[in-house]
Amino acid sequence: MNNDTKKFFEKLAGVSEQEEFEPRLAKVAAVTPTQEEDEEMEDEEQEGDFEEGEGQLAIDVYQMGNDIIIEAPVAGVGMDDLDLEISPESVAIRGKRDQREKIADNDYLYQECYWGKFSRSIILPQEINPDHATATFKNGVLRITLPKVNKQKMKKVKVRFE
Repeated sequence: MNNDTKKFFEKLAGVSEQEEFEPRLAKVAAVTPTQEEDEEMEDEEQEGDFEEGEGQLAIDVYQMGNDIIIEAPVAGVGMDDLDLEISPESVAIRGKRDQREKIADNDYLYQECYWGKFSRSIILPQEINPDHATATFKNGVLRITLPKVNKQKMKKVKVRFE
C-alpha cells in the first residue's frame, strides 16, 4: 500500500501514525429496575413467563433414523430451572442459568458466557409424536429425542358390507 493510501485510511479511521492501538473492554450499562418493576419480574418468574431480555439458547438439530434430535449446551442449569414444551410441530426450551459468584463488572477481562434467562423455539421440519419424546441431560448437554410420525405407514381397512 502506498503512503498516500495509507494516510487516507488513517485519516478515515481517525488514527495517526504515532497512535498505537490499545484494545479496550466494552462496558454495558446496567439498568437497575425500580422496586415495583423488580416485584413484577418476580411475579412473572413465578408464573413461568420469561421477559424479552432473555438470551437465545444455541442448539443443534439433526435427524437420525426415525428420530429428530435436538442438542443444547445447558451446563450450569438446574433441572428445576429448565422447562420443555413439546407439540407435534414445535419444541420450546426455556431456562435460567444463575451465576454462582457475583463478580464486579470492572473485574472482567472477558465476559462471553450468558447468565440469566434463555429460551429457544424450534419449528420442526416434520411432525413428531410428543407422547414418545424423551429428554436426557449428560455432561452439560440437553438431548431431546423426538420420534417422527411416519405418515407412510397407513393401515388398510377392509370395508364390511352388511
